[in-house]
Amino acid sequence: MNSDDSPRPEDGFLNGKLLIASPGIGDPRFDRSVILMCDHSAEHAMGIVLNKRVEGLRLPEVFEQLGVEISEDTVDRPVLLGGPVERQRGFVLHTNDFQTSDSTLPVTGDIALSSTKDALDAMASSTPPRRSLLALGYAGWGSGQLEDELAANAWLVADADEALVFSSDIEGKWQNALSILGISPEHLSGASGTA
Repeated sequence: MNSDDSPRPEDGFLNGKLLIASPGIGDPRFDRSVILMCDHSAEHAMGIVLNKRVEGLRLPEVFEQLGVEISEDTVDRPVLLGGPVERQRGFVLHTNDFQTSDSTLPVTGDIALSSTKDALDAMASSTPPRRSLLALGYAGWGSGQLEDELAANAWLVADADEALVFSSDIEGKWQNALSILGISPEHLSGASGTA
C-alpha cells in the first residue's frame, strides 16, 4: 500500500476496520499488531489490539478478582493486552447479541465494545454473547496522529472479519489478517525496505 492509497479523514474514518502493522512500523509496542478500530473521528482514534496476550492472566482470574460470578460454562481464555493506554481498564469486544443501551459502542454490524461490569457478567453467565474477548488497555491516537502513521505506511487497512477478531489463534492473527488482503508476510517484508 502506498501513501496514495492511505485512508484520510476526507475519505471516511476507519471505524470497524482492522489496522495491520507493517514490518517497518518502528514502534515495538505495535510490532505485528492487529487492531480493531472502535472509534475514529477528526479528534481521536481508538482501537483494541487483538493479538497480544497479558502474560500469565486468564479470564477466570479476572472474574474472581472483580467478584464476577462464574457459571459452569465459563470458558477459560487468555486476557488480551488491548494497547498501551489505560492498561488497568478492561474492554469487552463482543458480538451484538449482548448490549447495554448506555455503554455499548457498535463497532461493525456484528461486533460491539462495552467497558462495564455488565459485559463481564454476561461473559461469565450461562448465556454469554456468542463471541467475546476481554482486553486490558487500548491503542489511542490524537488528532491527525493515525493519519500521519497511515501516510507513512505504518499500517495496512482491511475489513474486519468476525472469525479473525475472535479467533483463539492469537499468535496467528497478524498473518491471517494479511491474508485477508492477499499478502504473505514474506512478500511484505521483502518489499518494505528501510526508512
